[in-house]
Amino acid sequence: MAQQTLLEQLTAIIEPILEGFGLELVELEYKHEGRDWFLRLFIDKPGGVTLDDCAEVSREVGAVLEVEDLIRTAYRLEVSSPGLDRPLKKIDDYQRFAGRLVKVKTFESLDPDQRGHARKTFSGILVGVEGDCVRIEQQDKKGGLVEIPFAGIDKGNLEFDF
Repeated sequence: MAQQTLLEQLTAIIEPILEGFGLELVELEYKHEGRDWFLRLFIDKPGGVTLDDCAEVSREVGAVLEVEDLIRTAYRLEVSSPGLDRPLKKIDDYQRFAGRLVKVKTFESLDPDQRGHARKTFSGILVGVEGDCVRIEQQDKKGGLVEIPFAGIDKGNLEFDF
């Protein structure tokens, strides 16, 4: 079974469980690290995730995955919040977190202001989404509003301003 297929099957099982708790699945990882395999769930909800949320999800998901028996090797189940630098995975995330500080990396270099300064990393205040573009008001020396096609985003995450 291909890993992507396994992740899709796990997601189909896990998401309804999380929805029952009022939680969303931000990210799912199944990785081999050292001698062990890890299944990591990053969960979130408005107002943030508590330790009790993580423990409850771990018990429920662990029991269901035991019955489903999709993963044939021994693994460790870890459930946690996505942290202060929460990844932005869906276009809805970019709308939901408008007004927050973000960092976005693109697959290819972009020159949004046509000044010959092509780059792949953009930081600033997330303005939101317009059409299929993510809009960021840059806070660095380049400044200005940049629009990045959602399909061109490799990675995006919230930044924490100390």
